[in-house]
Amino acid sequence: MRQKGSFSAEMKKNGALYLLTIPGILFFLIFSYIPMGGLIIAFQDFNIVRGIFGSEFAGFANFRFLFVNDTVFRVMLNTLYLNILFIVFTTSFAVMLAIMFSEITHRSFKRITQTISILPFFISWAVIALFLRSFLQSDGGIITMLLRARGVDIDFYSTPEVWRFVLVVTRIWQGAGHMAIVYIASITGMNTEIFEAARIDGASRLQIIFRITIPHLRPVIILMTLFSVGRIFYGDFGMIFGIVQDNAMLFSTTDVIDTFVFRMLRSMADYGMATAVGMLQSIFGLIFVYTANRIARKLEPASAIF
Repeated sequence: MRQKGSFSAEMKKNGALYLLTIPGILFFLIFSYIPMGGLIIAFQDFNIVRGIFGSEFAGFANFRFLFVNDTVFRVMLNTLYLNILFIVFTTSFAVMLAIMFSEITHRSFKRITQTISILPFFISWAVIALFLRSFLQSDGGIITMLLRARGVDIDFYSTPEVWRFVLVVTRIWQGAGHMAIVYIASITGMNTEIFEAARIDGASRLQIIFRITIPHLRPVIILMTLFSVGRIFYGDFGMIFGIVQDNAMLFSTTDVIDTFVFRMLRSMADYGMATAVGMLQSIFGLIFVYTANRIARKLEPASAIF
């Protein structure tokens, strides 16, 4: 009876707030939890005509094929390596942008520069790929021509070694300004008296940044990194496929799990193997998040997710 009474009192007090959570709960229930039942396909020799209930059980055959396929290891390493580069460099540049914007005192100039830095986030990867091609194509590419004028002849679309750098620079340009919003908000919420006291004590701008601003941002940086680590085994399909497409000459450094699965589905229609890859992505992602969270709890307990 006590539990029933407490539940009724809670609903009476915060019922409207609980109603607001229903759309979010339904969204994750429909698009995240119910589809998890489809993971059974990873253990089947799935036939689209027979469906889930009619397909033959194959055990771990799909996983066994993945672990004996050298291509899968390559795309997994590419996915992990590229995502680590994206997290480290995009976060670093986002923090730098946030600090730079916080140091600008002219309001109009500050708003204009912030808007310009955020705009690339709203440009689709297909459009970015077209712009990138106009810069890097071997015939008439702006960057290619500038490099040739200085004696450096690079055919970007047949040289896989340069594409990790190209993708990292592109990701920074596209996402750092948008990510900086979180850090700008954190800096804005700081007590201004701390900065005033530091200036009175004779601290320079660099000393204030490195001794006050960055330490204040540390919990937010750790928290944002934890969120990113959760998808560290998920390649950005829109970005990679939009820019690289089916250029096999670049696969050695740019092919990630998501593009590999897409090509496998398109050419082989092997749904069981594709589902097995997706399941492994989720398992590895969980392991990485749990490990990163344990490290975060030791470095900054307030930033840990759980």
